[in-house]
Amino acid sequence: MSQRPFDLLNDAIGREVLVMLKDDMQFRGTLKAFDIHMNLVLEGAQEIKDGEMKTKYGKLILRGDNVLFISP
Repeated sequence: MSQRPFDLLNDAIGREVLVMLKDDMQFRGTLKAFDIHMNLVLEGAQEIKDGEMKTKYGKLILRGDNVLFISP
């Protein structure tokens, strides 16, 4: 049985995810919410560069049209 993309995102709510943006920026944090445009709310968000934490943001909203992938 295959799941739809939003089913996978629903299953990831409350779990840590890695998000890659178009400009090669990466963020890791707990997925709190998303909408139909794939705008994401991360809590405990951190910017990751070269595999290491660069900046802590706390709560962060990522605009969906910049998202390349989300890895649960």
